[in-house]
Amino acid sequence: MARALRLVAVAAAFAALVFVIGRSFGPQPGERSPTQELTASLRSEPSRYIRYVEATAAGDLVSQLVDGRLVRLNRATDTIEAGLAEAWTPSEDARTYTLSLRRDVRFSDGVPFTAADVLFSARVLYDPNVNSALASAMRIGGEPIEFAAVDDHTVSMTLPAPFTPGLRLLENLPVLPKHLLEAALGEGRLAEAWQVGTPVSGIAGLGPFVLAEHVAGGRLVFARNPHYWRVDGEGTRLPYLDRLTVLIVPDQNAEALRLTAGEIDLMSNGDIRPDDYATFKRASEAGHLRLLEVGVGLDPNMLWFNLTPGARARLAWLHDRRVRQAISFAVDRQAMADTVYLGAGVPVHGPVTPGNATWYSASAPQYPHDPARARQLLAEAGLVDRDGDGMLEGANGRPARFTIVTQKGNTPRERAAAMVQEHLRQVGIAVEIAAFDQGAIFQLWQSGEYDSIYFGVQASATDPALNPDFWLSGGAYHFWNPAQSRPATEWEARIDDLMRRQSAAPSLSERQALFAEVQRIIGEELPAIYFVAPRVIVAVTPRVGNPTPVLQAPQLLWTAETLSALR
Repeated sequence: MARALRLVAVAAAFAALVFVIGRSFGPQPGERSPTQELTASLRSEPSRYIRYVEATAAGDLVSQLVDGRLVRLNRATDTIEAGLAEAWTPSEDARTYTLSLRRDVRFSDGVPFTAADVLFSARVLYDPNVNSALASAMRIGGEPIEFAAVDDHTVSMTLPAPFTPGLRLLENLPVLPKHLLEAALGEGRLAEAWQVGTPVSGIAGLGPFVLAEHVAGGRLVFARNPHYWRVDGEGTRLPYLDRLTVLIVPDQNAEALRLTAGEIDLMSNGDIRPDDYATFKRASEAGHLRLLEVGVGLDPNMLWFNLTPGARARLAWLHDRRVRQAISFAVDRQAMADTVYLGAGVPVHGPVTPGNATWYSASAPQYPHDPARARQLLAEAGLVDRDGDGMLEGANGRPARFTIVTQKGNTPRERAAAMVQEHLRQVGIAVEIAAFDQGAIFQLWQSGEYDSIYFGVQASATDPALNPDFWLSGGAYHFWNPAQSRPATEWEARIDDLMRRQSAAPSLSERQALFAEVQRIIGEELPAIYFVAPRVIVAVTPRVGNPTPVLQAPQLLWTAETLSALR
């Protein structure tokens, strides 16, 4: 009982600590440091600096800071804003957009930006030799988007089929400098053109910063782009910062210590671990940190199963949806929220959380903790205790046993996997846990040599139509059975059809209804099981001016250009 009371007290304090951050924390006259510099942390680092060939969180952060885009998605308001394109006109059927590019915009090396750079970036996107990680998200019905230059400062974008999100697609088109990379693309070596070891002086972009230094395993240093075009509402040229240093700190314990010690000002990966909350709260009470509560996270960890044809022979019983439903019933989500997340988490039952208010469907199937129902479903699937040892076996006498792969050193994932292991033991399923680093997990997934993986990914957008890699059977990140040449199951074929209809439906209400049906199907079939979405809270030092935290990563550095350093 005492332990339960402590958990409740921590949860209440965790939820109550909400700081409202407004313009008062932005740059104010007399408050700004003479040299504008902040230090952030990152748990991994890129191996290449071109987002098209670097599908990692570190690569995305570099792109956010260094690259420009035709339009900008304001993650705080979920609206499209002008970027390198200052205006656009849709055709009557909304299939073609004519975009007017800003004039007098220059890359960080001083070379003018024109329509030729947009067309070059589209070539990179769809070049089969590049095999870009962004390409599939920029196809509609499997077909590419057509880009054309009207003149040096006007481009057109023609969609191959109706697609309601329209210009939001352009978040997936970082604009690259044709004058620096065209030769590498033509010679088939774009992936090696800007990699670790490349002199950073030869890298240029249209974003607020330039990469000034990369010490492998140590730090990334970004300097102010002197040619950046954007200004604030008072006409001050952005970014406010002269320098942003990003330290590579793979260990979360070390990262937390460095933040509380003031050695870093913010964490690029954003939200804090529940285990760190008490320490961070004391630091905030002492005036060393500010804690900003953002809301329910968008990207909960998931337990997905290997449902590829090659895995069926090895673990056929996991391909039975009744077994997956039983696993979902067997795990106590509230207990996981209380123990793993110290009360700062919300039980969830699918990939879309209440944090994504526009697309979350409360009518999707839910799985309250019900061990009796779990045992019933397992028995219906042919898993019973045949030798009286309390554990289940299949018709062939083999134990109902599988392995969960998870991330070594990631405390919430390791603890959650251990809870799943214990709760499944109570219904007769034996689970082994294998912890690896992130790179090894990715290799196991690609090879298909695994039973299940408990891990998390970051969705690139809140609109499901912009995440086709996950939802469509042919998607590269359709985790349980990726890149299918044709839908492997009838239910995946139904989702494919629903998602294509959903992306073309003219009204939001129609799109929401179609996507609610997608969530229902996923909730019944459970190729991946979701348990808890954490509440996102970010911590910054008092030096960080004008933070605008959001639920999507990077929670703060998505607006790095408007951050400032206070005294």
